[in-house]
This record gives sequence, C-alpha cells and structure tokens, in this order.
Amino acid sequence: MPWNNQGGNGGGWQGGGGNRGPWGQGPSGQQPPNLEDIIKKGQERIKDTLPGGGGGKLGFFIIALIAIVVWLASGFYKVETNEQGVVLRFGQKVAITQPGLNYHLPYPIETVLTPNVTKVNSIEVGFRANTRGGTTPITAESLMLTGDENIVDIGFTVLWKIKDAGEFLFNVADQEGTIKAAAESAMREIVGRTKLQSAITEGRLAIQTEVTQRLQEVLDVYGVGVEITQVQLKNSDPPGQVIDAFRDVQAAEADKERTQNEAQAYANDIIPRARGQAEKMRQEAEAYKQQVIAEAEGEAARFVAIYQEYAKAPYVTRQRIYLETLQEVFKGKNKIIIDNKGGGQGVVPYLPLNELQKGRTN
Repeated sequence: MPWNNQGGNGGGWQGGGGNRGPWGQGPSGQQPPNLEDIIKKGQERIKDTLPGGGGGKLGFFIIALIAIVVWLASGFYKVETNEQGVVLRFGQKVAITQPGLNYHLPYPIETVLTPNVTKVNSIEVGFRANTRGGTTPITAESLMLTGDENIVDIGFTVLWKIKDAGEFLFNVADQEGTIKAAAESAMREIVGRTKLQSAITEGRLAIQTEVTQRLQEVLDVYGVGVEITQVQLKNSDPPGQVIDAFRDVQAAEADKERTQNEAQAYANDIIPRARGQAEKMRQEAEAYKQQVIAEAEGEAARFVAIYQEYAKAPYVTRQRIYLETLQEVFKGKNKIIIDNKGGGQGVVPYLPLNELQKGRTN
C-alpha cells in the first residue's frame, strides 16, 4: 500500500503530476512511505521485543517513556545575564550557576532560583515617599543624638544590590528589614561621633562615606550577601521645634565669622605696613648712626691733624685758626672797620671789592 501509486494520476506524495520530488513516480513507480504504516511497524517491533506481548502494556510503556523524557528535559533552565542561579536539592543549596543554559536534576529532586543580582534596590530610613510625590517624615527613625549632645533630624536612602544570591536567599530571613536596621544603627553610630554643625554642613559627605563602609562591614559579618553601593543623605537638619532658634544661631555664627574675617583682613593689611615702616625707621636710624659715627671720626681725624700741625708751629697755627674762624663768622654780613690807631677815631666802611668787580664785569 505505501509503496504503490494509489491515485492513478501519476502524482507524488503530495499529489499533482507536475512537480515530482525524490519520491515521485519515476521509472520504478515508487511512492513515498506512509507515516501511519511506519508507526504501526514500530509498534509491532516494540511489541515483539516486550516479554509476553500485549497491546495494553505497549501503550503504557510508550506513555511512560514519553513522560520520563519530558521529566528529564524539564531540568534544563536558562539564567539571564542579570541573574544568578541557585540550585536546591531537596531545599538545600548545592550550587551557584552563572548566566547561560544550565541543567539540574528534575523536580522534585532539585529546583532553581534565579534572583536578579544587578538591580539596584533602595531602602528609605527616616522618611517615606507618599503618593503625592512628597515625603512623610518618620521621627522614630530620623531623630538622632550628635557627638555634642544635640539632636539632628536625618533622613537617608540606602542603595544596595545582591552580591551572593545563595547567602542572600538562605542566611537571613528578612533581608530588607535586616539591611534597614543595620543602616539605622550605623548612621546613629557615625552621627554620635559627629558634632551638630558638621553634621548639617560640610560633614555630610564624610557621614555618607563612613556609614557606607560601616554598613557593609556589618552586613558582611551577618552574611547577608548584598553590596551597599551608596548611602544618600536626603536631609540633615535640626528638629522642627527648634529650627527657628537654630537659624538665629547660625546667622549669629555667620556674622561672627564675617567679623573675624574682616578683622583678619585688616590685620593682614596693617601688620605688614607697620612692619615695613618699622624696618624703614630702623634702616634710617642705622644710616644716621653710621653718618654720626663717620662725622665724629672725621672731626676727630681733623682735630688730630690740626693738633699735629699746631705742635709743629703753634703761633702760625693759632693765627690761621683765628683768621679762618673770623672768615666763617663774617661771611655774608655787612662789615664796618673802626680804626682807633694814631690818636684819632674814625669809621671806615668796608669796600666789597668782590661785589664791585662783579658789577664792573656786568
């Protein structure tokens, strides 16, 4: 039946006489095999191999065989690039698989969990985001004591992702609750060592860094299997009840700082100038000192030289000194000569010959 041309129309396996495939009617007249006959022949061969034969047993065997194949094939699973596979054998972790096609023993022997290990999750501490786009403060979490015994209102967000899927799934029951409690504890520890002024101003970045490091250390000890990527401070302010008074204190501190800066600027301006003037006066005094010493030494040397000349010729030297002294005294003054020699008295005006000569030349 499957090998004869039953249609009589010269057609192939799919009918039609135009296009003949490899099983089309040719010189030998062969037809393509019939699928039903192939299945029946296979069943007959399996039946012959089974002990005792029997159609009911054959059907059960085929169904069982198919079920086993399907059950074994159910062990194939795919891990995406952003996941880790955790293989469980009767509920106990036995292996961690990486992205790609993997295989585990079929259920119920083994199962697999594939958590997302690249997604960055967030936990809010000290506040909660509301549906209106704002935030609602949680004072029980946000009010903390600073190192100088003041109270500060801090809200922050913890960003984390899974580092080890096996530890994350089985070491801690409430992962997010554990992370939140550890984060609040780490923040209180760091703020408790920080002064209020630093916590609300320039020390915020240092607090974020220290809390991130401390929180990671605690979670590693717990074996939570997560990585803290960042701690972000949302707010760091005094409590609302005293914020107005604190702002007044801040304004006073700012005025104090401004006044100190102005005084320091004035000091920086006046002190160098005073030092310059002092140095100038010192140098002038030093120059005057050297001048006086030089003049004194010159006068002393001159006196010694005159004395030496005087020792050689006392009379001549006295006369010379006398005349030079008179010349110095009468220089530039009107002079009148009184002559009382020869028994008579008379006044003889001094003729300024130098002046007359100058007038004649002019």
